Amino acid sequence: MSTLRTAMLLAALTALFMGVGFMLGGTGGALIALVIAAAMNLFSFWNADKMVLRMHNAREVDERSAPQLVAMVRQLADHAQMPMPKVYIINAPQPNAFATGRNPENAAVAATTGLLENLTQEEVVGVMAHELAHIKHRDTLTMTITATLAGAISMLGNFALFFGNNRNNPLGIVGVLVAMLVAPFAAMLVQMAISRTREYEADRLAAEICGRPDWLASALARIGGLGSVRYETAERNPATAHLFISNPLSGQRFAGLFSTHPPMNERIARLNALGQSWGDDPFVIDRAGRGGSSALQAPSKPEGPWG
Repeated sequence: MSTLRTAMLLAALTALFMGVGFMLGGTGGALIALVIAAAMNLFSFWNADKMVLRMHNAREVDERSAPQLVAMVRQLADHAQMPMPKVYIINAPQPNAFATGRNPENAAVAATTGLLENLTQEEVVGVMAHELAHIKHRDTLTMTITATLAGAISMLGNFALFFGNNRNNPLGIVGVLVAMLVAPFAAMLVQMAISRTREYEADRLAAEICGRPDWLASALARIGGLGSVRYETAERNPATAHLFISNPLSGQRFAGLFSTHPPMNERIARLNALGQSWGDDPFVIDRAGRGGSSALQAPSKPEGPWG
């Protein structure tokens, strides 16, 4: 996303933060909220990625602890002509992944153990290429700061009952109720502000990076089929849902109104159409993580777990 769109989104989040502060404490509350929001914007710019990774208990891996995964990401990054991001693994049964970081030079990709254990290596290549596409498009700054500030807005709403009786509250109990009702939905509303086209464009660039649209299409189909597996950490932190390649919330409640992702079948259809429009001999990643031009067989059954 462009710098302008990032600035506009941060301004909207700050305004919402101030609005809740005004409902709870009047002008003084709005000013306090403004100071807090400004501090959080600055802090989030430099530290939001670390906070999100810590929130999901992600552990960093290297060539010794996860040689195939790290080699795969390195080869994909080289082909995409971008810096090598840090690589993390999250101990969670749901197959999913996300990228974070303020720019390509300070970025990270994270995959769940469920992704590595249930998808073929070719499918994991497609997923990692998708996450690198977000980094290359500089989506990750907006995505990560949005997750951090949306979570803070929700927390502020939770304080409404404790501070709602402040005599400086100009709206009285009405302001308290509005703050309590708006805040729980703030994370979802912010996620809606992240355009669905971001996922479509990341899918397209991922296909170009790995050279096989069918690998990512197959991965999305398998992830969709295993979507009922609960991810408890994501349930506790719904403001981070838009970071993932697939909605991590169980059952994708309110999917029609508050969906953070395009329909899975539409994404798969677009990837299949893209693959049909391409010629033969695409760039691919072989099983050892090396680049080449000869195509592999289409993914079949899972081969995991693997390092």
